[in-house]
Formats: sequence, C-alpha cells, structure tokens
Amino acid sequence: MSATDPATDPATSPTTSPRRHLSRGLLAAVVALVVLAALGGAAVGAALASRDPSAPVAGQRSGMGSGTGTGMGMGADVGEERFLVDMVAHHEEAITAARELRRSERPEMRAFGRRVVADQSAQVEQMRAWSSQWFDEAPTASTYEPMMRDLTRLDGDRLDEAFLADMTQHHMTAVMMARRLLAGDRLEHAELGSLARTIVRDQTAEIAQMHRWSRAWFGRSWTEGGMMPGGPMGDGS
Repeated sequence: MSATDPATDPATSPTTSPRRHLSRGLLAAVVALVVLAALGGAAVGAALASRDPSAPVAGQRSGMGSGTGTGMGMGADVGEERFLVDMVAHHEEAITAARELRRSERPEMRAFGRRVVADQSAQVEQMRAWSSQWFDEAPTASTYEPMMRDLTRLDGDRLDEAFLADMTQHHMTAVMMARRLLAGDRLEHAELGSLARTIVRDQTAEIAQMHRWSRAWFGRSWTEGGMMPGGPMGDGS
C-alpha cells in the first residue's frame, strides 16, 4: 500500500479510539446486509429495503459495552432526548464532510455531497425543533465523538476515496443508532420513529451506492477488506 493511501496516511487517518468503531461482530452484520444490497441484485435489494427497521441486525447481542460503539453508547436502551442530541451531532459532522465534495472532480460525488448536505441539514433543523418542543430542561450534552478524518487537505482521488471510506462507516453508525431507537421501548413520538425509519432506509441505500463507487473507482470492497482504517474491520487487525 502506498504512503499516500488516505486510509493509512497518518496525517489524514482518523484516530482509532475504541469508541470510534463499531464492534467487529456488529459491523460485520451491517456490512453483510449492505454488500448484499449492493451486489446481490434486485431481489436481495428489495428484501433489504422491506426489512423492518426496528428489527435487530443479525448477530447483534444485547448488553454490549459503550466502548464497542460510536456516537452513542451501544449498551443501554436509548431515549428520545439522547438520540436527538447525538444524531444532530452525527449529522453535523456528515454535513461538514459532504461540503468538501464541492472540490471533487467527479460530478457524481459533487451531486452526492449536495444531497447529503440538503437532506441532513433539514433533518438537523427538525430534530432541534423537536428537542425544544419536547424537553424543557437544559440541553443534554452530546456524547458523540467525531468519526471522520479532516478532508480539507485532500483533493482529487484522495478526497473521494477517503470520503467514501469514512462516510460508509459513518452512515453505518447512523443506521445502528436509528435501529436501536426503534427496537427499544422508550420511543414516544411517532414522528421521531418515522424519521428513524427514513434514516435507516435512505442511508442504507447510500451505503450501497458508496460501496459501488469505491469498488468501481478504487477497487475497494467490503468483501475484499481494506475499506476501514487499520484493516478490513478497522480495529487494527
């Protein structure tokens, strides 16, 4: 692997703190679903799209410690206020990264960046409004920790490749956060449940698209490993 590979360049690689990555088993389950949707044809894609977003992902275990997750602790049931605070922070990081795609040389990436900024900015505005309406106390501090590397120093293929690798993982975390809210017993507002299902549906589709681009442009595939910093599963293996 070359010294300028954005996945291994120390100047641009994200910090590998324990909370920055999903657990091996949990991430493997999500990867399997997404790769099937990306590579398995219309029938498999339709099956994934029709899957109940509140259903646990295959291989997910209860009682996982907070050190195995990103954004939000993966152990305890998640309430609405915690979900809103952490998902806003998660979306804001995605928006910042997606804006860097204005410098991409690929029109597909520039269009994708504009869509991420537009969709997630609207969702951030809605989530902030709900937080103000539903919770009167002082705002809960977010426990979210940034996941993505600094893209401002990258351009050309290095920008696109780093964005796709990091945003794929970033989207997977959002899907898991939304699924945990839907699978728990603390969801009180139907409109928040609808948003969580939208996040699962839309970001799962975007993960599949990013996988296809990564494979077509850079020869990177989840099934072949190497899309996560530190190894196929991103844990330093």
